[in-house]
Amino acid sequence: MSEQTDALVGLAADIFRGRTANEQLAKVEASENRTDEDLWRELAEAGLVGIAVPEEHGGAGLGLTEVCLLLEQQGRFLAPVPLWETTVAALAVAQGTPQQQARWLPAVAAGTAKLSLAAALSGPQPVAWDGTALRGTALVSGASQALVVVTDAGVLLAETPAGEPVVTTNHTLAFDVDLTGVPAEPLTVEAEWVLDVARLGLAAQQLGVAEAGVREAAQHLSGREQFGRPLATFQATSQQLGDAYCDVQAMRATLGQAVWALGNGPARTAVDVATWWATDAAERIQHTVQHLHGGLGADTTYPVHRRLLWTMRANALLGGPSRQLARLGAALVGPTGCVANTSV
Repeated sequence: MSEQTDALVGLAADIFRGRTANEQLAKVEASENRTDEDLWRELAEAGLVGIAVPEEHGGAGLGLTEVCLLLEQQGRFLAPVPLWETTVAALAVAQGTPQQQARWLPAVAAGTAKLSLAAALSGPQPVAWDGTALRGTALVSGASQALVVVTDAGVLLAETPAGEPVVTTNHTLAFDVDLTGVPAEPLTVEAEWVLDVARLGLAAQQLGVAEAGVREAAQHLSGREQFGRPLATFQATSQQLGDAYCDVQAMRATLGQAVWALGNGPARTAVDVATWWATDAAERIQHTVQHLHGGLGADTTYPVHRRLLWTMRANALLGGPSRQLARLGAALVGPTGCVANTSV
């Protein structure tokens, strides 16, 4: 971590902390669009929405490492804004033509435009392109002005048509969008790279959700007493939380390895390892955290339940731990059916 990244993390944490109290989150969840627009404007004014936008278009010109640090803080505070979608899409658009960049990126940096991603992270791509227009339907996270669409023909950029709102697991909105006939233009970026960036962005969110959950459980166990002593002193609770802490460290280590690898070339194995930890360990951690909170863990007016909902939504987008193991196994075995000469 450099001074710049330390400052980024501190700024993001301060902004999120000021707008994500339990009462505020409940209010946003009951609102029409399920997004905290005031928080979004504050993030834009601080230069965080445009973190991946090149400097010539009003952004910070930073990369995947900084995007993941920002998304980790979002997960830590469960901030209801479409940062994952917009930052991942902005990284893709930043590799487009000067005209494509100029049309969308200044508005992203200013916070007046949201981008989204139409891509299947865990299965066949549902949208096709005939060289001019798109064909098919997609579930798009959050309301946005433009879509980065990943198809078997490559990565495309299109304006977002209206869609039917769908309430997702963590109360945010997605939209079922019919893209048939929507004009689209290609982006000069590799489809697998965009998908890997999207996977690692979700893994970063999962890390923030998981680490905050472990800290909340530790604080809860230290403050409540049973038989005259804190719950944290009981062996059964300390061992469970110790396992959860080790899982968090593995999530952080594998995510960091994958981000570094993706910045230095093909990184499928590293990405698959990181997303396996981000799905398998994250779900295990949240079940432990809820269990250690006792009855409070099942109370939907208490904030701990939100962490499980965010974890399950990310797992659904990524396809769950089994999907990551299948991808990892296919990469290790290779097309010949023999184990490839690679290390995990």
